[in-house]
Amino acid sequence: MTLISYVVIYLALLVFAIAVIARFIMWSRLPMHLRWELYPVAHEASRAHYGGSYFEESEWWTKPREKSMVGELKAMIPEIVFLVALKEHNPKLWVRSFPFHFGLYLAAAWAVLMGIHGFLAAVAPALLAGVIGTLLKYAIVASGAAGMGLAILGAVGLLHRRLSDPELRDFTTPADIFNLLFFIAVFGLTLATFFTVDRAFSKFTFLVHNLVTFKMEALPGSGLESLLPQASLVMLSLLIAYIPLTHMSHFVGKYFAYHAIRWKDDPNLRGGKEEAVIHKLLAQPIDWAAPHIKGDGKKTWVDAATEEVKRSKKT
Repeated sequence: MTLISYVVIYLALLVFAIAVIARFIMWSRLPMHLRWELYPVAHEASRAHYGGSYFEESEWWTKPREKSMVGELKAMIPEIVFLVALKEHNPKLWVRSFPFHFGLYLAAAWAVLMGIHGFLAAVAPALLAGVIGTLLKYAIVASGAAGMGLAILGAVGLLHRRLSDPELRDFTTPADIFNLLFFIAVFGLTLATFFTVDRAFSKFTFLVHNLVTFKMEALPGSGLESLLPQASLVMLSLLIAYIPLTHMSHFVGKYFAYHAIRWKDDPNLRGGKEEAVIHKLLAQPIDWAAPHIKGDGKKTWVDAATEEVKRSKKT
């Protein structure tokens, strides 16, 4: 059973990596988005704080543009960590969504910390005998217990909101319910394992160490003491593999929502990269049958945009 567990976990992590990469490639290949013209744009180095843009400059097209990565990070980090926009526009939902997402972040930190512990145990075990090892152990316990607890609390709140709010109920699918129940079940099992047989997450750390070093050793102990940590880690890995296969992969899409849509303000200059992309898109055929388009699969977007002008010239 131990060997099967390790294989399942490795395969689940592989599925997660492939799915995330595939999502990223898919979104990166989508057609150029229609410019939003929404301000402020976070990477405006000296103008973002008042909603300005490079268009304020006379003959802006002849001057180098200033972009600030710091400005983007100042906008993205609070949004990712604290869900600022959701709190501003829907505080009732934020109360439930924030603990769920923050719990996920802590659970991810828990996994990373156990991976670091496993790596150090393999290459520099002496470090774990001192302060670093003690701090890692406390951090693993704190992030794991708090992360699982907050995520469960948030998932229960979101589930209640979806089932009780008439406005949300109409947009709630069986998959939405299943996703939340999946999180509650897996994190609940992990938290139950923590309280019953592994109060220091030492058994989880042992298993992660084996994963990092490819040892695949059996977990010491018998009965629930061995079965629960192993089952919890397998279920966690299956949850990790499942997430990017669903709409919950928005953690990847959020990058494109900001950088390819909301903040993409590259100018369309003659002979530039943007112009070439736009010309290629305009040359695509249209098969919409709507009266205002009358696409036949041969007409292009250029034809649709200019046919009224050409018709008026003939008359």
